Amino acid sequence: MKCETMTCVCVGVHLMVCAAACAQNLSTKPVLSLSKDAGQTFPVKPMRIVVPVAPGGGLDPQARLLGKKFQESMGQAVVIENRPGANGMIGTEHVAKSPADGYTLLCAAASMASAVTLYKNLSFDLQRDFAPVSQISSNAQFLIAHPSLPVGTMKDFITLAKKQGGKMNAASGGTGTANHLVLEMFKQRAGFQATHIPYKGSGPATIALMSGEVDFSFAGAITMIPHMRSGKVKALAVTSPAPSRLAPALPTLASLYPGFESVNWYAIFAPAATPAVIVNKLGGEITAAIKSAEMRDFMLKEGADPVGNTPQEFAAYFKSEVTRYALVIQAANIRVD
Repeated sequence: MKCETMTCVCVGVHLMVCAAACAQNLSTKPVLSLSKDAGQTFPVKPMRIVVPVAPGGGLDPQARLLGKKFQESMGQAVVIENRPGANGMIGTEHVAKSPADGYTLLCAAASMASAVTLYKNLSFDLQRDFAPVSQISSNAQFLIAHPSLPVGTMKDFITLAKKQGGKMNAASGGTGTANHLVLEMFKQRAGFQATHIPYKGSGPATIALMSGEVDFSFAGAITMIPHMRSGKVKALAVTSPAPSRLAPALPTLASLYPGFESVNWYAIFAPAATPAVIVNKLGGEITAAIKSAEMRDFMLKEGADPVGNTPQEFAAYFKSEVTRYALVIQAANIRVD
């Protein structure tokens, strides 16, 4: 484990000495006895939260803040370890094959649910090898159009899209990404065709939309608010089941297509064999952390909706998400490997 990739949340800054010390404690302290009392004594040594992407973005800061709250409530150092690569699969595999003792956790995004269907040649199983712990937050996406598109409502948009017969272009951050999958879900439910243009990331996709290279796209709500206010884009709908507090006047796609839902979420997973008593304790710690003023203020600024649910509730939701995206991916014949 490379200490330079880690940050000890107890100090909140990059310190190789601190990270190395935490890593040494993780590797040299005896494994916790997994008895019926494990939940009461856990944790007795530093913990790791693996983030399978590079620092920055939406996933990393939520993991770091959650690690800080864990440390405050459980009294042990929490190391945030970034293990990017292979669209998040390198860090994910590392946790899948880590000891199932609660000391190594994965902070993952909604893409983990779609990856179950997208990736067929993994050396581990994204469902079998993980125990869902709790969902941290949920982030809606907006259906965004270029200002020149002659539509003002969803009805206008659908009418135009069907009339164009596939001539409209839609950007995404890449094949198989969250905004690509919601695009395909929307096309399937609304019954129209459009040409998918994948870009290398959501940033370039947004630039392409604002410059008029493409007609529309789906994008994270919080990143779109400034562009909506400046008139560089126009928002037509939101992908969450309920209206967005950032733009409450926008209709939900679910109001037109019952059951439509496609949100990005962040959550914690543990290796599959982690004792239920420890998984339940971690789930409770996440729920408590999300109720704190610090995390709620952070979520408000990030445009995220705090969740916090039990391991059982999140396991059921994760299973439903796997099914939801499997249907979309199979119908659109999307392949990434």
